[in-house]
Amino acid sequence: MKEGDERDPPFFFQKPSDSVVTDGRVPYPTLTDDFQFEFELVVAIGSDASNVSPETALEHVFGYAAGLDMTRRDRQRECNKRGLPWEQGKSFDHSAPCGPIHPVTKVGHIRSGTLNLSVNGAVQQDSVLEKMIWNVHEIVSELSKQYRLLPGDLIFTGTPEGVGPVQRGDKLTGRIDGLAPLQVEIV
Repeated sequence: MKEGDERDPPFFFQKPSDSVVTDGRVPYPTLTDDFQFEFELVVAIGSDASNVSPETALEHVFGYAAGLDMTRRDRQRECNKRGLPWEQGKSFDHSAPCGPIHPVTKVGHIRSGTLNLSVNGAVQQDSVLEKMIWNVHEIVSELSKQYRLLPGDLIFTGTPEGVGPVQRGDKLTGRIDGLAPLQVEIV
């Protein structure tokens, strides 16, 4: 999103387990006037991973999905200005819609292809996975140095340019080559 040195070390934040949405209905949250989408490749962890190397990181990946990192952007910016963690902007109920997870045994490791998101039929994000600043094996390795990754953990890998606001009634469709599309309605 062109907000800094693109190869700065990655940083991570967590979302509560009730942030995952699988039924396609995302309630517009409280405490925001600027609710935004960030469409991303999601990595599902399949085995314990602690302090793994980039060379072995993909051995711990069970599969991939399409996902949205929904953000209360006004709260995130406020926290950032005050030097606070981003949890108020990122970590709230229903903030992580996720499509079906496709096992690596069926789709292989997703390393390339298109990623695009439409809101009410108009394309808002359109990019390719090859532009990811940090590749999946690097992300898994770095995160495993900070936390013990467990089967079932989901890692949202970051978004390309084009993030933007949504309103109640908006319909979002995200597509990543090789994965089922993610369809969400803001309610």
